[in-house]
Amino acid sequence: MTLNPGEKKTLSSYRLKKAERLLDDAKLLLNEDRWESSINRSYYAALSAAKAVLILFGIDPKTHEGVKTMVNKKLVLDGLIPKEYGKWFRNLLFEREDVDYADYVDIDSSDAEDAFQNASKFIEKTKEVIHTLIQQFSSK
Repeated sequence: MTLNPGEKKTLSSYRLKKAERLLDDAKLLLNEDRWESSINRSYYAALSAAKAVLILFGIDPKTHEGVKTMVNKKLVLDGLIPKEYGKWFRNLLFEREDVDYADYVDIDSSDAEDAFQNASKFIEKTKEVIHTLIQQFSSK
C-alpha cells in the first residue's frame, strides 16, 4: 500500500486517537483491579502509537515483532526517541504476551501501574515525534 503524505498524516492521526482510547481503557481496567487486561490495553495503546509514527515513514509492519523491530531501528537507533522508550515498548510486548498466553503468571497492581505509566510516556513521546515529523513534511 502506497500512501501519499496526506493519507499518511490522516492514518497517523487515526492511530494516535486509537492509542489514546486504548490508554483510557487501560486506566479504567487498572482502577477496577483488572491488572492483566490493563496490561493488555496498555500494550495495544503503545502499539497503536508506534504504528502512528511509523506510517509517517511509509513503514507499516504487519506483526507485533515487526513493529518492535522498527521501533528500535527507525525510532531508537535514528535518535528520535531515547533507548529507554524502546525498552519500555519491548517490555510491554513481553508482558502482554505473558498475561495473554502464559499460565500461572503472577501479576499485581504495581505491574499494571508500571505498564500503564510506561505506555503513557511512550505515547507522549510519539506525539512529540509525530508533531516534529509533520512540521518537517509541511516545510518541504
